[in-house]
Amino acid sequence: MFYRTAGQQSRGSFFTLIDSLLFLVVSYWIAFIFMEFHIAIAPEQITQWWGLPITNTLLSSWMAMAVLIVFSLLVSRGLSFKPGKFQNFIEMIFEYVIDFMEHTFGDRKIARLFFPFVTTLFLFIWVSNWLEFLPGFGSIGLAGECGKAVCEPLFRSANTDLNVTIALAAAAMGATEIAGLWYLGAFGYLKKFFDFSGPLNFFIGLIELVSEAARLISFSFRLFGNIFAGEVLIIVMTAFLPIALPVPFMLFELFVGFIQAAIFALLTLFFIKIAITEKGH
Repeated sequence: MFYRTAGQQSRGSFFTLIDSLLFLVVSYWIAFIFMEFHIAIAPEQITQWWGLPITNTLLSSWMAMAVLIVFSLLVSRGLSFKPGKFQNFIEMIFEYVIDFMEHTFGDRKIARLFFPFVTTLFLFIWVSNWLEFLPGFGSIGLAGECGKAVCEPLFRSANTDLNVTIALAAAAMGATEIAGLWYLGAFGYLKKFFDFSGPLNFFIGLIELVSEAARLISFSFRLFGNIFAGEVLIIVMTAFLPIALPVPFMLFELFVGFIQAAIFALLTLFFIKIAITEKGH
């Protein structure tokens, strides 16, 4: 009942041949991409100082710190009792953040105490994420014997290094534990994890202890995974069509960089709040 003419069969064979050729072209193009662009998880070592390895992510971390230091010095030098528009804008942001932290802690004194730490975490992660989009990141570096113009890029986004994100997570969790011990005392804080008032409470306390340890892993891998995946995505899109295709992905990664910094700071804030709250409240 259903049959195909010779012309239809020939056209079908022709389109099948075209599909096969397109598949081969795309396959070879993808293979060319991953041969041309070396994607490495570990940061590249640039040099050594007194036996300590200096990596490209470490240089980017120093650059982020330099940007924050210079910015803070410029802002502090221009402070006045009659603030201008820029000072009003900065003060408005600071007041909003402190008010939000006061609402979280329920105490403005505690909010002002932890404001510098939480804000510094946010600013460092945010600046580190956005520095990746400066010209020269990933394209200026040291030449070698790898057959490419740049074998070891001089700068690479700091948060694509798992060592950096683990250090940030350790700082956040260290501050959380210290805050809990300071406000509740050693006995009151450890009672959250070792409650011998009943079998159920003891079991819940052990779960809380395991979750405390797991936060270090989840904190560090969440930030590392999101930023590293964005870097790989942009590299692949640049290889396909370097002129226009990467632009929307770069804009999206700018948004992701800001959001990840905000999430890291907010989670640190909430964990500190939980740590200084007595059990049962």
